[in-house]
Amino acid sequence: MLTPVIGLEVHIELNTKSKMFCSCKNQPFGGEPNTSTCPVCLGLPGALPVPNKVAVESTILLGLATGCTINSESYFERKNYFYPDLPKGYQISQLQKPLCVSGKLEVGGLEIRINRIHQEEDTAKLMHEGDKTLVDFNRSGVPLTELVTEADFRDAATAKQFLKELTRLIRCLKISGADMEKGSMRLEANVSVQEEGTFEVKNSKVLPVGQAKLNDRVELKNINSFRFVEKAINYEIKRQKELIESGQRVVQETRGYNESKGETYSQREKEEAHDYRYFPEPDIPAMRFDKTDLDRIAQMLPELPSQKISRWVKLGVKEADTEVLIEDEAVANLFDEVKNPAAANLLVNRPEFRQKTAEEIVEYLKIVSTKTKMSADDLSKLCAQVISQNPKAVEDYKKGKEAGLKFLVGQVMKESKGQADATEVEKLVRERLESV
Repeated sequence: MLTPVIGLEVHIELNTKSKMFCSCKNQPFGGEPNTSTCPVCLGLPGALPVPNKVAVESTILLGLATGCTINSESYFERKNYFYPDLPKGYQISQLQKPLCVSGKLEVGGLEIRINRIHQEEDTAKLMHEGDKTLVDFNRSGVPLTELVTEADFRDAATAKQFLKELTRLIRCLKISGADMEKGSMRLEANVSVQEEGTFEVKNSKVLPVGQAKLNDRVELKNINSFRFVEKAINYEIKRQKELIESGQRVVQETRGYNESKGETYSQREKEEAHDYRYFPEPDIPAMRFDKTDLDRIAQMLPELPSQKISRWVKLGVKEADTEVLIEDEAVANLFDEVKNPAAANLLVNRPEFRQKTAEEIVEYLKIVSTKTKMSADDLSKLCAQVISQNPKAVEDYKKGKEAGLKFLVGQVMKESKGQADATEVEKLVRERLESV
C-alpha cells in the first residue's frame, strides 16, 4: 500500500526594524524599489555583515515555544549558489549548528516533530514584466527564520492544520505577521509516496528499512495560502501514485503549483545540501548562549495559544468556540476580561458584541439570565424564518463554508433577544440546513 510521506519547510520573515546583517530598514513590502539598500545587502566588495540580535532572539523564542533544545554554540555558514536575486553569490544561512533543534508542535492530538529552526537572510525579489526581469533589493537581507519539520505528515489536511497552528503561535509571539499571501511566510513541502513498512523517518530524512528501495521525493516551492497548500500536496500525491502504479519512476525535482489549473509543474532538478558547498561564514564569529541568556529570552514568552485554549476549556468554553476566539487577539482579550463561558457564545455567534466593552457584555449577560427562555416551538419557528430570509448564507453553507452557519446562528440569537441558547440554536439551524 502506497503511503504519503510529507515534510514541511517554512520560511518566516521577521518583523525587526532593521535587516539581518545591516542597519537598512526592514521593509520588504513597502517603499520604492531599491531604496532600502546598502553595500552589505547589495553584496558589494569589502562590506561586512553584523548579525541582528533581535532577529536571533526572535528565532530562539520560537524555538522555546516549540520545545526545542537551544544550541549553546551556533554559527552562520555560506550557502553557495548563483541566482539573480542573490547579489553575493551565496546566502548566509545555517546547516551544521542551527540555533534550535528537536522540537514539536501538537496538531489535533498528533505530535509533529520539528527537526530544526535556523536563522538566515532573505533574497531579493524578482519581478517579471514581459520579456524583462527586474530586481528589487529591498527584501535582500531581511531576517528569515526557517523551520524544518520531520516527514511526519501522512495527509495534506494535517499539514494544513499544522501551518494554521504555527501561524497562530508566530503571531502570538509577535515576531512576524506570518502572512502567506503577502509572502512574509512561505512554504515548501517535500512529498513522496512509499510502500508501507519500507521506510523510517530520521533527522528530516526518509530512510529505507533493510534493503527496501525508496521512491524519490519532490519539493513543492513557494505556496502562498493554506488552501493551495492542501490542494498542491493532494495533487502531487495523486500524480506520484499514478506514476508508480503504472510502472514509471518519480523524478526527484522541484515543482511549482499552478493555482488556476490546480496542478503542479516541473521547475528544475532538486539540489542536495552538498551541492551548495556550505562552509562557515568567515566574517561572523560563532554565537554562544549560556543559561542566563536563555532564561532572559524565556521570560519574553507570553501565554501560548495552546495554554490559553486549555484554560478556556477548563472554564467551560466549548472547544469549537475556543478555535474562533483564539484567531483574533482583541476578541480573545475581551473574553478574558469577561471570564464567563456565556460570553464565548456571544463573541463567536454575534460579531456586534466584539465592539462592546467587557462591562457592557457583563451587564447584558445579567439581563439575559433573568429573562424567560424561549419555548422549543418558538425557537424552531424562528430558525426556519431566519433560514428562509437568508438564502445566500444557506448557499454558502451548502458549499462547505462554516461562515454561513455562523451567520445564521448569529441572526437567530439576535432576533431571540437573548432568550435562546447558542448551542441549541446551532444544533437546530444545522439540522434544518441539512434537510433543505
